[in-house]
Amino acid sequence: MDKMFKIVEKWKIWFSISLIIIVIGLGTWLIKDLNYGIDFKGGTVVTIKIGKDFNVEDIRAMAAKYDTKASAREILEGKKVEISSKDFTDEQVSQLFNDVKAKYQLEDTALESTRRIGPSIGKELRKKAITSSIVATLGILLYTSFRFEFKSGVAAVIALLHDLLVMVTVYAVLQIPVNSSFIAAMLTILGYSINDTIVVFDRIRENRRLGKYKSFAVTADVSITQTLSRSINTVLTTLFTITAVYVLGVPAIKDFALPLIVGIISGCYSSIFIASPVWVLLEKKGKVA
Repeated sequence: MDKMFKIVEKWKIWFSISLIIIVIGLGTWLIKDLNYGIDFKGGTVVTIKIGKDFNVEDIRAMAAKYDTKASAREILEGKKVEISSKDFTDEQVSQLFNDVKAKYQLEDTALESTRRIGPSIGKELRKKAITSSIVATLGILLYTSFRFEFKSGVAAVIALLHDLLVMVTVYAVLQIPVNSSFIAAMLTILGYSINDTIVVFDRIRENRRLGKYKSFAVTADVSITQTLSRSINTVLTTLFTITAVYVLGVPAIKDFALPLIVGIISGCYSSIFIASPVWVLLEKKGKVA
């Protein structure tokens, strides 16, 4: 090999960068809390059938008169709009519908539904989100430990926790609404990140069997260097697609795409700069013990 990047020996730098980002996120979470959306905190969802072309920004502006934090998204099938708010009263829903009805010359039947989502449903959703993350993490730990060794499984899980905390940082700092899409984004990042980590770990295992290198740290650095171009190319091709969705998509999709963009970058970073150094450190600690 002509060139080898020394990643492992600079682990303090990589860990410090991650720690600063995560501390900022957790600090923001404690000060501001997350922006829990309708799915988690409860509220009102109003569905109106427009039946013709309309500008969702106009409806969003109407809703803002009654709640500045209200959101509106277009439902293409049937040309409908769904308006969500945590604080709408029955009177405000009626006034808002009258505004929309007057602008688009609608009938009373255009108000398809008004749904109330209670806080108890939000608590149940939070519980399921936490449970699904724990189950996924334990499954990954078992799989990685079986395929490689237990220390590598622990390293992979630490990298995954890193990615989840980075994603929480994005939601906290940018105050992106935490809805059901948060769970989908979280599990997507878990799956993407572990895939990249396993590629690196697989190469470490192969090079370790060859016994060509003087230490496990050098083996890890060689393996990271060999898989680096693959990791970068994979993340770039994925990012091109998701960035296009973010730039061209509607606001509801953007709230899902932005955390994915950050999560994919974080997953690539953690596979190279977090997971492998942690595995090496655990190996060294085991030998000292």
